[in-house]
Amino acid sequence: MRPWLPWLCAALILPLVGCDDGAEPVAATPYEWALPVGFPRPPVPADTPMSDAKVELGRRLFYDRRLSGNGTQACADCHQQALAFSDGLAVPLGSTGEAHRRNSMSLTNVAYSTSYTWASPLLLTLEQQHLVPMFGETPVELGVSGNEAEILARFAADAEYPALFKAAFPNESMNFDLVVQAIASFVRTLISADSSVDRYAYGRDLNALNASELRGMALFFSERLECHHCHGGFNFSASTAHDSTAILDRVWHNTGLYNVDFNGAYPVRDQGLHEATGDPADMGRFKAPTLRNVGVTAPYMHDGSVETLEEVVRLYEEGGQRLTMGIDAGDGRANPLKSPIINGFILSDEERADLLAFLNALTDPSFLTDPRFSDPFATP
Repeated sequence: MRPWLPWLCAALILPLVGCDDGAEPVAATPYEWALPVGFPRPPVPADTPMSDAKVELGRRLFYDRRLSGNGTQACADCHQQALAFSDGLAVPLGSTGEAHRRNSMSLTNVAYSTSYTWASPLLLTLEQQHLVPMFGETPVELGVSGNEAEILARFAADAEYPALFKAAFPNESMNFDLVVQAIASFVRTLISADSSVDRYAYGRDLNALNASELRGMALFFSERLECHHCHGGFNFSASTAHDSTAILDRVWHNTGLYNVDFNGAYPVRDQGLHEATGDPADMGRFKAPTLRNVGVTAPYMHDGSVETLEEVVRLYEEGGQRLTMGIDAGDGRANPLKSPIINGFILSDEERADLLAFLNALTDPSFLTDPRFSDPFATP
């Protein structure tokens, strides 16, 4: 047996356990999780239980541009299914054309996250996170703030929305709390569990990975590269929980991307977790996102500054990024606040190709085309 395989099995193959989603005050069809055997259920807040009706309402709202203040943008414009619910841009543009400062994070398996966005210790649920793109004003994203009544009036006048809201929330009148709950219910269903790596690791197809991908997997889980310390577990992210998790880990890392003052500083436009905590040790610390579907979510890093997956690998080979010109010039490799596991390593060309093959094997084509997650307004 390969020496890394027991670790992989322990990290990925979890028992399927029960989940009590609570009960609706009025009879509703409970949501049935369509998960492979061994894949854990995500946690669901007790006060916002899942139902088919909530998920369907949330799906429509997620894709509906009428949710934005000026009616020009939907959640799905920055989170596109074919790109694992990212957008392919370095940074997204809001409904008024204002650029965001951070890369649009993939929503793959976001239901399992213990923290949301790139560097916030304050957003603890999907419902809380959804308030940011809706009501945030610096920058404006959907631009809901100040337009709440108009937006709800659009939905109330629609031929289908009143009945959809009634089915999802039988005892309540249409309001933005319900909008948020419905979208969160839909987003929790965006679960990817059928990549080649999954089929191999969960024993569904022991031939799912070719020789190069298997060699890349061995490298990924090796102590030589240490990738799995930040991107471990069944969701390939340390900030992960499922419905029976006892202790929630919320972790952030400084990867040596910048060092603009040669003393550890990141550019003032975005200094990561430090902005929320004020702790100097949190300078440049960001969440390590899931690597599921990472092959289709370029560009990379919190600011979208790294264009390709190979460039990401080479950056970690160097133990950080050295920039010799421009306003961000500095040697991130020497950043004194860098995570102690970002030390660099040496790869041959063949090893690098193997590692990239494994990372691309985390792509789940069925997730990128699943009709349950698709645009309900699209013309057939």
